[in-house]
Amino acid sequence: MPKLLVLGDDLTGSNATGALYARFGLRAVSVNAPLAPNAPCLRPESGIDALVVNLGTRHASPPHAAQAVREVIELADLTVKRVDTTLRGNVGAETEAVLASAPEARALVVPAFPDAGRVTLGGLHLVDGVPLAESPAARDPLAPVRSSRVRTLLQPTRREIAELPLDVVEEGVDAVEAALRPPAGIVVCDATTNRHLTTVAKAAARLAAEGTRWISVDSGPFGVRLAAALGLAPGHGTVPPVLAVVGSITGQTHDQLLETELVLDARYVDVDPERPDPAAAAAAAGQLLVAGHRVVGMRARAPAPGTPIDPEVAARLPPALGEAARLVLGTHRIGGLYATGGDIAVGVTRALGAEGFEIDAEVLPLAVAGRLSGGPHAGLPFATKGGLIGGRDAAVACLEHLNHVLATGRKNL
Repeated sequence: MPKLLVLGDDLTGSNATGALYARFGLRAVSVNAPLAPNAPCLRPESGIDALVVNLGTRHASPPHAAQAVREVIELADLTVKRVDTTLRGNVGAETEAVLASAPEARALVVPAFPDAGRVTLGGLHLVDGVPLAESPAARDPLAPVRSSRVRTLLQPTRREIAELPLDVVEEGVDAVEAALRPPAGIVVCDATTNRHLTTVAKAAARLAAEGTRWISVDSGPFGVRLAAALGLAPGHGTVPPVLAVVGSITGQTHDQLLETELVLDARYVDVDPERPDPAAAAAAAGQLLVAGHRVVGMRARAPAPGTPIDPEVAARLPPALGEAARLVLGTHRIGGLYATGGDIAVGVTRALGAEGFEIDAEVLPLAVAGRLSGGPHAGLPFATKGGLIGGRDAAVACLEHLNHVLATGRKNL
């Protein structure tokens, strides 16, 4: 059994969830139930990280849905019960069936999918700001949803159901860890942003290190974050990290980097733009790489608010950061590069002796990914984005793209 088993209830949702896991750098395969005992995807040599099994039970009766789970379930390092983003189908029956297969396990129910407008607040699930029972999901002709409260949709169960409110999630990992310690069999978690999902995942991983076994019940984005927090990344310890080089000091870039810290656990070395020291920056970045961080960056320190940017300072920064990147690549195994700011991308490619940039894909408008062309690092995956391009999650999208390329061993999506 692959280390991650995801049980979906319809083909579209299963495939979409598999794509999420692939974006986060796992090799994911989606198959339909039932599975033959000797199916190729179950063989150790398959190299599959996440096996997504479509049970096809969205419109089945609760007893049939539970039986379908029991016929397939074989607990992996992390078992995920994938639910619809609008909680249609047999959420309660299938969750109970998974938990019955592992009496010692607890379920984290985190159905929020913020990027799709699905959030959970006060134990209520909302679709584009509308309570679930008032959304189009309530009028589904085959699987109408009768309640907006998640714990109601998990019935019937004899297990204690606790609710983790948003104010606790916003206090951070320590507060969530403390709230998760009481041994309720099922915990429904509020979340309205991807940062909230990451916070809950990190807290759950701390308890897992102490022996708690979690079953994730989610619509896709939480399960993959929990897998990352548990150290179940593909080829864990073998896929090389990504180096980010950031010269843009706009407020927009600041927010994007903060998102990478919260979502991808990125770590950065701050470089003084007035006195950039490539050797010192490279050494500090090297320490972070040795510590095992998967995304490490060097970024220009932002000036005090209202301070004008000296053109001479701005001109010195790209070659200095480019030289720092060259030093890092000369002493550490780096899988891919990410650069923010056109001048920085030029400074990095020149410092690395590259002739150019072979474009493979547009990750999002005006953010492209490809490979270095020519020079000693030819073929190295590279993504670049303008400093004023994209929303808060733009840098995360570029870095996830690079992680996926590295994890799958493909240079072109």
